[in-house]
Amino acid sequence: MKTLVFDLVSIGEAAKHYGVSVETMRRWDRNSKLNSHSRTLGNHRRYKLNESEKIKVGYARVSSHDQKKDLVTQAKYLSQYCDVVLEDLGSGLNCKKPRLRKLINMLLNKKVSELHLSHKDRLIRFGHELVFQLCKWSGANVVIHKEEEVVTFEQELCKDVITLMTVFSARMYGKRSHQNKTLKKAA
Repeated sequence: MKTLVFDLVSIGEAAKHYGVSVETMRRWDRNSKLNSHSRTLGNHRRYKLNESEKIKVGYARVSSHDQKKDLVTQAKYLSQYCDVVLEDLGSGLNCKKPRLRKLINMLLNKKVSELHLSHKDRLIRFGHELVFQLCKWSGANVVIHKEEEVVTFEQELCKDVITLMTVFSARMYGKRSHQNKTLKKAA
């Protein structure tokens, strides 16, 4: 990260540091969540980065485009508690989602004070304990707003098997659909 005189950085560099967009930085400044340190003669914001400053991050995810309305609902709900909400569209089994990777990067760089989730399974279906441990190591608290009802081991196992079968079936149908489209184009 390039620093300027007196360790002041531009809004773009500050946005990169906090893992958010320039527009988010401007909104934070307007809402006094994170004020700029000073302004240049040209009225450009300059920020003094405090490495210990952390932000509250929300994470919202849905599995398919059909659930896009639920993604908007999750993000709106979480935004009342967070500085920024990361939104992903993809399977709970897919660990390559871009916003999930961004969240993990922010945790590794200790930029998160709190991680907010509407439900525990919105993060990832399997392995959320690993992300929660990463939060613990980075000093971030995890806040789950809507706890699931208590289920037995057998119920949880059944739910996991159904999830795996659903993902497997969707991949098989998707592959078959892609092959059929390719054959139609070739004909």
